[in-house]
Amino acid sequence: MAKIADLTVRNARIHTVDDAFPEAEALAVRDGRIVWLGADADAPAAADTIDVGGRLVLPGFVDAHNHVRLGSDAACVQLAGAADLTEIGRRISAWRAAHPEAAWVECEGFDYSALPGMPVAADLDALTGDLPAIVFSYDVHTLWANTAALRRLGIDRDHTELPFGVAQVDGSGTPTGFVTEFAVRGLSRDGNRALAALGVPWAGPDRQYPRLLDSLDMATGYGITTIVEPQNSLDDLELFERARAEGRLRSRLIAALFHPRGTGAAELAAFARAAARYDDEWLRVGPLKLYIDDVVEPRTAALLEPYCGHGDHRGDTFYAPEEFADLLASLDAAGFQAFVHATGDRGIRTVLDAVEHARRVNGPRDARHQVVHVECLDPADVPRFASLGVVACMQPRHCSPDIAGPGRDWAEAVGRARWPKAWPMRSLHEAGAVLAFSSDWNVAEMDPMVGIYTAVTRRGLAGGPAWMPEERLSLATVIRGYTMGSAFANFCDHDRGSLTPGKLADFTILSDDLFTVPVEAIPHVRADLVAVGGRIVHQAG
Repeated sequence: MAKIADLTVRNARIHTVDDAFPEAEALAVRDGRIVWLGADADAPAAADTIDVGGRLVLPGFVDAHNHVRLGSDAACVQLAGAADLTEIGRRISAWRAAHPEAAWVECEGFDYSALPGMPVAADLDALTGDLPAIVFSYDVHTLWANTAALRRLGIDRDHTELPFGVAQVDGSGTPTGFVTEFAVRGLSRDGNRALAALGVPWAGPDRQYPRLLDSLDMATGYGITTIVEPQNSLDDLELFERARAEGRLRSRLIAALFHPRGTGAAELAAFARAAARYDDEWLRVGPLKLYIDDVVEPRTAALLEPYCGHGDHRGDTFYAPEEFADLLASLDAAGFQAFVHATGDRGIRTVLDAVEHARRVNGPRDARHQVVHVECLDPADVPRFASLGVVACMQPRHCSPDIAGPGRDWAEAVGRARWPKAWPMRSLHEAGAVLAFSSDWNVAEMDPMVGIYTAVTRRGLAGGPAWMPEERLSLATVIRGYTMGSAFANFCDHDRGSLTPGKLADFTILSDDLFTVPVEAIPHVRADLVAVGGRIVHQAG
């Protein structure tokens, strides 16, 4: 028989995520695309064959919000899991002993719950002395600095509005050491340049590229065949170009450009030129990232009603509603897709109102604007996602009770009465919204299995009771959110997101069948083999 394919995958359980042909036993690939699906006995001859041994084959995961460029930094003190100041001190001491030559102490992964209230410089001074030290929160939205770092960063009572954040002050106007809005400012082009100029090692280019490479390798190993990097400046694109040139970009990548407040016409024109330059199956640039509010834990997200136990404080939006509506309408008219960070119910409503205004002004179009995170959603706004064509880009792991649930800062900040608003994934799905799932690495684990388990169970990784179990989703729905939903959200559903003849041959073969293993085993399932365009890019062992 003539070989009509480059590769066949046989003896498989193929879950296609294609409603027209949901299951198959074999598939064939030619020139990087799927050319056939069907029964194992009918598989065409091919130059190469992979016998899957009955294992589950899924479309490659499309991670709709994955900070691979930011990543995790091996040069930092790792604070994930440090539950109190004593443990933080132990880890910093161990790191300093191993790095006696260090000019800075840089830490990542700080959990707000580790200290009552917000941390202050004095807490860190006792652990670091005169060596400048900065600590990134696990969500990278806040920065905690010691007194030496405050001096090095030029923070004092007269300098609290910074290129990289807003320094919080006490009742006398003295900076406390806690800096908010770091993700909004510090990760911007100007903010990163300012930090690098001040000598912060973390912000330098010699640390950025290794972080990117580590994250890219991790993504490929997890079966993520398309990565959406949600927040970049024009300066950052050369990092992706370099990775591609060096053969390190083995998963496809879509890069959104950061649109901070004050972005002007010249920058928008430069964004448009970048989108035209980078526009192929491997590297595409184009969506714009905006913020309407910050995050719940430090009470900087915008809520409809006050935070629990904080008087009339409701948080702020970064734009007045009318201003943001006009901005989004102008970007929409120019053909841009918007990814808008919104966590609080008032922040989310402001974004939905802006999309409604844009449609009224410009007329409806297939914009696929995204509300990113959707953490605290008022029930009245649930049906608006589908009616306005807005995608809910969500990170299931964030709603895990060991991160956000009872006794944690998120749940306590909003109060029990608002817990039913927390990550209402099932409500959105049943109302017809498109769900695009993602990891938000390095805020949470990159592994899609962790997110899948959380969305199906609403439990912590160690088990225990489910939090808001009425919002659990079926396994098939969650897999769709990590594949076809995320592909649709990013305008690549025509060639990704399902295993369909004509689409790119991006798939993963799993170690175990998600549909038959006990649910508590899902986080332990691994990608045994990953292919991008029919080429094997990862093979376990």
